[in-house]
Amino acid sequence: MSNWVKAAARKGGFTIGVIYVISDSLGETAEYVARAAASQFDGGELDIRRVPYVTDAEHLEEVINEAAQEQGVIAFTLVLPELKKRLLELAAERGLTAVDLLGPLMDAIARATGVQPRLEPGLIRRLDEDYFRKMEAIDFAVKYDNGKDTRGLCHADLVLIGVSRTSKTPVCMYLAHKRLRAANLALVPEVPLPEELLSLPAEKIIGLTIDAEKLYQIRQERLKTLGLPGQADYATRSRIEQELAYARKVMDQLGCPVIDVTNKAVEETAGKILQIYYRREGYGK
Repeated sequence: MSNWVKAAARKGGFTIGVIYVISDSLGETAEYVARAAASQFDGGELDIRRVPYVTDAEHLEEVINEAAQEQGVIAFTLVLPELKKRLLELAAERGLTAVDLLGPLMDAIARATGVQPRLEPGLIRRLDEDYFRKMEAIDFAVKYDNGKDTRGLCHADLVLIGVSRTSKTPVCMYLAHKRLRAANLALVPEVPLPEELLSLPAEKIIGLTIDAEKLYQIRQERLKTLGLPGQADYATRSRIEQELAYARKVMDQLGCPVIDVTNKAVEETAGKILQIYYRREGYGK
């Protein structure tokens, strides 16, 4: 009996030998699939050995020789045709089962779309890195929302400033999904500007403003949802005019671009901010 399946006296179970997961990148995809498949066999004991970054025939042969000693099953995600061909040859010579986890699906997609695969190792890892950058940006937006910690302003890609209820927070979250670390700060006449904001270059700051009447309506609705009286100073026309005048003065002082968010959707405001940001970063030149 091979080492792959051994009779086990206890509880009628069995011991699975080894699955070698071979990849020209990290091999996480293949390992996940191998574990998912093995989980369908009750009572089995599994040893998965992931071998990442197999990119040449010499390294590949070493791994196959080791797998042959244990009569292991091979699961692989190799995208380079010559390396995949060599693996299948070596496995056949040694009587090993080798399962291509990516090839059949890639072939099917190529037939259905008429587009050939790029055949570049590690592309999924780049996608993962993109995902983690997005998550980091979202965490950043939450942590440094509304001036909670002004130290974060120095580490932001963009800092949004404006009076309360100018959509600073939702716009920052939208920008985070575009992998930009965006912080925001509410401008209040009675609160001094933090040194971190004053030390920033103007190109990192975006001012958001809004029509006074529109802001009055928004703040009145806000008070209703909070169960507060409409006469609260926060939502009076005189207070709103005072705040907007102060905000304009600050934005002029900082020399930053200003976007009027009156009747604009979050996506539209964010789109204008992205245009400003990428133009300054030199994209598309």
